[in-house]
Amino acid sequence: MNATMTGAAAGAVLAFAALIFGFWGFLLVAVFMALGALVGGLVSGRFDARALVGAFTGRRTSS
Repeated sequence: MNATMTGAAAGAVLAFAALIFGFWGFLLVAVFMALGALVGGLVSGRFDARALVGAFTGRRTSS
């Protein structure tokens, strides 16, 4: 699936959540989608967990 289709699908899910559950449901779905993307990236090896933790704690830069 290319990036355009992925973005369209994510937008449709978020729009549906906003219509059905209101703002807080929309926000909760958005947070869970972001967490799912992060976990998927970690599992697939696209993200390095130690580099992410180091960047957030200020010990290392992201570059």
